Amino acid sequence: MRVIVATGLNEGEAEFKNMGDVAMLQAVVGRMLALWPDVEIEVLTDSPFNLARYCPGARSLPRAGCACWVENRILPGRYQPLLPTWASRRLSVVKRAIGLRWPSLLEFLIRRRLSFQNGNGQRDDLTHFLEALHNTDLLAVSGSGGFADSCQKWNISVLGTMEAAIRRGIPVVMFGQGMGPLKDPIVLSRAREVLPNVALITLRGSRGGLEFLESIGVPVQNVVTTGDEAIELAYTARVGDLGSALGINLRVASYTDVNAGIVGQVRSVLQEFARRQQVPLLPIPIAFHDYANDHQAIRQLLAGFDDDSDGGLSLKTPQMLIKQVARCRVVVTGAYHAAVFALAQGIPVVCLANSPYYLAKFQGLKDLFGVGCAIVTLSEPHLQQRLMTAIEEMWNTADIVRSPLLHSALRQIEVGRGAYQLVSNLLGFETSQTHPVLSEA
Repeated sequence: MRVIVATGLNEGEAEFKNMGDVAMLQAVVGRMLALWPDVEIEVLTDSPFNLARYCPGARSLPRAGCACWVENRILPGRYQPLLPTWASRRLSVVKRAIGLRWPSLLEFLIRRRLSFQNGNGQRDDLTHFLEALHNTDLLAVSGSGGFADSCQKWNISVLGTMEAAIRRGIPVVMFGQGMGPLKDPIVLSRAREVLPNVALITLRGSRGGLEFLESIGVPVQNVVTTGDEAIELAYTARVGDLGSALGINLRVASYTDVNAGIVGQVRSVLQEFARRQQVPLLPIPIAFHDYANDHQAIRQLLAGFDDDSDGGLSLKTPQMLIKQVARCRVVVTGAYHAAVFALAQGIPVVCLANSPYYLAKFQGLKDLFGVGCAIVTLSEPHLQQRLMTAIEEMWNTADIVRSPLLHSALRQIEVGRGAYQLVSNLLGFETSQTHPVLSEA
């Protein structure tokens, strides 16, 4: 049995720099290996070295080959910019029609183009991708929050990849997805064509995700809300007692609407609370991108309190971050997966949001975990007072909410495992029973 995994990871140098996305990929690969004893897993990636580091049970499949097919450029790159906009759009429609009706012809045209311009060995990469696609039994899309207006390029890429599989009669499943908010007309048009043909979509719980899928024609029976794929990684690493520190994170990026003024207000509250309680502030960075670098934002939060801290720069694996979270009694975070790593270990969180995208993420977590998850909107009046109240409430009730949080995490893990078993049943795959039995003890 062979499976191709398309990930929510960024392309090129940005790949494997978000530990939440890495954790979800680890969970998908780990669950497949545990459930399907003879599975061969190939992950579309630009970074085979990092894939081997994080997921040694999977093989790399050059993402460049997939990109060649999805982009289906049939003119050498130097000619493409010469076309007027209307001609470029018309050519895109024609190319896609050829790919849907006569994929062999499109393959010939792309190979013909690569015979003139074969940068970085793309012809070989295309061959490897098409051979893998021809011989695969399943295309699985790893967990992500990519179906949102800030991720158009990824949306087009993954929808094109899924369409290529579906047109060949290859079943497609999607695990641990966050859906929306999404209003991009180009992406919506493609999503309406592709997503209703996906065999199973599991949602990690973003508010409005199910309603969005129903609105574009996805049959409700093909959707299951399981919670985040990474919950099991954190849950199994939990320790016996709550920690004593306050974990901190703040996501500063264009898609979070967090500015320097907000950073200053949050810093003031965190440091005042830490000094009053005489507890350390522990960095919990998730993203290490140039455009969203959590460790730099965390260093700003620690300025004047712990100027020697690297902001968590050295915490470059999900396992290291989960262990760091275990030292906390409460986590205050503007990054979604810092909250996931905490809640799954029975540690309450205060979620910081200032954009519809992040509000939907955190509201979905609150829906699934219930107690122990407070949301503070960073644009609301009296922000500092509201944030201090939320931190104090979570701190004072941490012992009380621990058991309900662990119970919620365990329930989501069981539903998530059930979704993989459902895929096995739908597709007739032989399964193993090697998943460890989990409990709250």
